[in-house]
Amino acid sequence: MFEQGVIRPPSEANSLLVRVTRNCPWNRCLFCPAYKGTAFSRRSVAEIKKDMDEMAQYHGSYAAGITTAFFQDADSLILPTGELLEILRYLKKKFPGITRVTSYARAKSLKKKSIESLKTLKEAGLTRIHTGLESGFSKVLKLIRKGESPEEMVKGGQRVMAAGISLSEYIMPGVGGRELSRENAMETANVLNQIRPDFIRVRTFALPPDSPMETMVDDGRFTPLGDLEIVAEIRLLLSHLDEMPSHFRCADFSLNLLMHVDGHLNTDKAHMLEELDLFLSLPKQDQKAYVLLQRSGHYGLHPLDMLKNQDVMAQLHEKLEDLEKDNPEGLDQYIRSMMACQLPRPQTDSWR
Repeated sequence: MFEQGVIRPPSEANSLLVRVTRNCPWNRCLFCPAYKGTAFSRRSVAEIKKDMDEMAQYHGSYAAGITTAFFQDADSLILPTGELLEILRYLKKKFPGITRVTSYARAKSLKKKSIESLKTLKEAGLTRIHTGLESGFSKVLKLIRKGESPEEMVKGGQRVMAAGISLSEYIMPGVGGRELSRENAMETANVLNQIRPDFIRVRTFALPPDSPMETMVDDGRFTPLGDLEIVAEIRLLLSHLDEMPSHFRCADFSLNLLMHVDGHLNTDKAHMLEELDLFLSLPKQDQKAYVLLQRSGHYGLHPLDMLKNQDVMAQLHEKLEDLEKDNPEGLDQYIRSMMACQLPRPQTDSWR
């Protein structure tokens, strides 16, 4: 039977998942539980071809209708270009209806690929690369042990854009904590302005339970931001982004509080800032009520629509009073635990 990895981008929910490598070659990031407890390995081209043979057999007559594929796991671009070309060509042979092929990649691997190599991969069918920027601030990157620098992020991203491959950069508001929030927003915007990617995908930071970052909180070395503070950080970041064609994407991730803040920077930036300002101008208790409602699974509801329902508002305010009666941080702690439930679980009991 063919292999599959543990995660893929939400936008690849309907894609054929082709496991090109196993797990993550870095796997030291303090915020990411997905591959903890595993070892990285490269799969041979022969193994991958065998998987694609079995996939084609498994899907049978439906194989002709498959149009998108995603290369797993965390960094497929770490493979030599020649091997990737062979895999892409065989994929097209087994699934001739494929029109889009995407992959995760780390900036270090992208930086090592020449623009010519990336263009060759595009011609063979690689259409989009997803990469985790998380932050453009060097202090935050060191804090979370990302293992990459802002300069590497810029160089890798610019090479992908120059090759004409669609690029999704993932950012993580809140990952620098309260201490580095302002610089995190501004420096991340600076890096993104240099790359000018097709997509800027917002992935609000959630504190993984039983993680090194939770230890940092316990030791007083990291202060998590509450939802309201993260909205302010996103507002600062957005205000410093250029009006470029990039799609600023909040709608495709349930941990983003204001999922309706979503649009292209060259046409919708002013409207998105207005939406953030509208939320930030609400009375504090109404802001908290919206946080509670959104985190309870009412995704995408506009704050003004919430305010229209007085019965719902009364219930939310009652719940807020309960949460904060004996602890001013009660809401933040409650929300933090709810968000943690949506994170991938590490494949080990001791990833500290």
